[in-house]
Amino acid sequence: MYDEFSTDYDRFVSWPGRLAYELPFIQKQAQFAAIEGQPCRILDTACGTGMHAIGLAQSGAKVVGADLSAGMIERARRNAAEVGLQVPFFVSGFTDLPRAIPRDLQPFDLVTCLGNSLPHVESLADLSAALESFAASLRTGGHLLIQSRNFDAVMAQRSRWMEPQGYKEGSSEWLFVRFYDFEPDGSIRFHILTMKRDGGGAWKQSISSTRLLPLRQSELVSALTQVGFHSIESFGDMQEGAFDPASSGNLVLVATRI
Repeated sequence: MYDEFSTDYDRFVSWPGRLAYELPFIQKQAQFAAIEGQPCRILDTACGTGMHAIGLAQSGAKVVGADLSAGMIERARRNAAEVGLQVPFFVSGFTDLPRAIPRDLQPFDLVTCLGNSLPHVESLADLSAALESFAASLRTGGHLLIQSRNFDAVMAQRSRWMEPQGYKEGSSEWLFVRFYDFEPDGSIRFHILTMKRDGGGAWKQSISSTRLLPLRQSELVSALTQVGFHSIESFGDMQEGAFDPASSGNLVLVATRI
């Protein structure tokens, strides 16, 4: 799904607003995680087109990005080059991180998994394997930051539709519509409908789909504890709002590796 969507991803996300909203919180976690007197070493997993990693690198952190999609990584490298940065980006899924990233770049002070990426794991066993990989990439006392949708609310309310996103570039126009199908096995089928027209002509459309595991807060906290994380904090957003399982839009977890 994400290889084919990589060319449109930066049109889909309104990066200036998103980074202005999220980076202060992430930078604060980086300050907590860093060894005193040294720049924070950050691994941004499922980094997509690299915009969080680039923003953190611009603030002085030593950042590495990784994503399973080769198309996303290619775009991330271009984005970094366009602003004159050399950020190392690697093609890697969650469980391959310690092997895919050169040893001289490890361990990290902070590992991030942002943008509802972790629910792409196939099962709770795969979730544990991913968290073990995150832990293996961190130094003792390093921090993990996870951001996902609040699936406690999504599953309770059966919320299918998300706000459409629009984008214009010259005479071309894009419209992105995201929605869920709730599967009998308890998983979610996530769809992105992309519509595009040029010069006011007819709309052309395509759809990309993938499976999500709707991870609840209690499941994530339990899994984190089992693989050796502690001091787990839950927030409802990146403004440090309290997490409310009934109403928060997001679930943001911060944990420390033993």
